[in-house]
Parts: sequence; C-alpha cells; structure tokens
Amino acid sequence: MSINWVMLADHGGFTPLPGEQTLYTSPPRTSLSLQSLGKHTGADAFSISSSAGCIYLTNRRIVYLPSTPTPTLQSLTVPLLNLHDTHVTAPWFGPNVWASLVQPVSGGGLPAQHAAFELRLTFRDGGAFDFHTAFERIKERLQQAVEVAREGGRVAGDGSERSAGRGGGALAGVNMDAVHLDQLPRYEESANAAAAARAESSLEAASTGSQQQQHQQRDSGVAVTSPGRKVEEPSTPPEEDFTPPSEPPPGYEEVQRDSVATELERRLREAEERR
Repeated sequence: MSINWVMLADHGGFTPLPGEQTLYTSPPRTSLSLQSLGKHTGADAFSISSSAGCIYLTNRRIVYLPSTPTPTLQSLTVPLLNLHDTHVTAPWFGPNVWASLVQPVSGGGLPAQHAAFELRLTFRDGGAFDFHTAFERIKERLQQAVEVAREGGRVAGDGSERSAGRGGGALAGVNMDAVHLDQLPRYEESANAAAAARAESSLEAASTGSQQQQHQQRDSGVAVTSPGRKVEEPSTPPEEDFTPPSEPPPGYEEVQRDSVATELERRLREAEERR
C-alpha cells in the first residue's frame, strides 16, 4: 500500500501499469478511511480520510483518487494480494461499507512501525457488493496464477508486495495473460446428466412423500403396521424449529481483525530475520 504514488493522467484518472486493465469504477461519492489498528494509540496512531472520490479495481491493484486532493492524500494504491480479511458491512441505516486489513509496503509513505492498517470504503451511491464480487473473483484468479508461477520457480512468496515501486514487483514472474478477467460461463448440464438428475429428483420426491405420510400417521397417534390393522401410539409434542443466529457474536470482527494483524506481523518479522 502506498500513498501518493499513483501516476495521474492529464485528462483525469490515473496512468495504468503495463498490461493493467480496469475492471470496476465506483460512483464519485465513495469515501475512504485509513487508520492504524486499535492497539496503536496516542502518538503512534495514524489516520487519513476522504469524504468523496472514486475507487478503481484493476487486475493488479485498487486505486483511490479523492475528488478534492490534499497534500496528505492525493492518491492511494494497494496491490490486490496485500488486502486481507475483506468483507462488506450492511448496516440497518446508512450506506454499505467495504472493509479490509491492508499490509503496507516499505517506502510507501506510511509509518513503518505499523504492520497493518484498517481500510474502509463507504459506497454512498451503492456498488459495494458489485465491487466486492469483482474483487474476490480477480483476487482468486491472481492467487492461482501466483501458485503456478511459484511451482515453476518464477516467484517466491505469496505474491504480496514488500516495497513500493512502479515495476513488476512481486508479480514480475507471473503470467498475467493467464489471469482470466471475464466472468466464467455458466455451467450447462449435458442431456445424460440432466436425465440422471431428473431421475434422482423423482426418487427423492417419492421417498420424501413416503416419509411425510409416516410422519403424519405418527403425529396423529395412529400407525399402520399392516392392512386393516391400526396400532395406537402415544402422541409426541411437535419439535421446535431451531433458528441459527443471523449475526456474529459481539466482538467477532475485532478478534478476527486482530488475529489477521498478528499473523501479518509474524510474517514480516520472519522475513526480516531471513535477510
């Protein structure tokens, strides 16, 4: 993650990297908040924000350009594989928020003592779920391409960037042409598979009907054991339906965020010890 490292274009927007393609552009009223994690307080705390701007999703990174640049924030860019624990929060009132833990890069304009930052994008005019879906799809395919390159000895590590720069960086050995950008076609069943599925469905329907009939007889207190012979059974109270909770337990997001940050700190510490 780097601040004010994006090459801005004269006509607006930004200058893409070689082979870079933009996959999603947000509405212009998308706000940004970047801050250090809760365990850093006082002088160690860090925070920047923008009330409006555009977020761009490409096949290599996300880029945020504020509508009103300031000396502190003219642009922000984060490589895709430096974003962790991404999710969308949909509050009862207010716009949806896309949140992530960000692994910074050395020399990217952020305090070096922080192993991770919390990034929050508020989509005031909608688009949070569209952005998240496109992000998860391209990130998964990029991770697959990195895995192939690592098996071939062309890449070391997980593909996340460690230092700021405008070159190929950690993805220099990855075949970006193998990262498919289009959405995969919908799976279509063959004629034989469809026929087999219909036959299986018919068998399941017949079995379900028989079980329902048995349950009805049992619940009514009458069980038929043979034609013309009925045996009275004691009635049983109906079972109560169990409804699982629709929300995570209190403090879940904070615990999840701290655990990811701790893991990032461990990885960075091991990387420094190997040097």
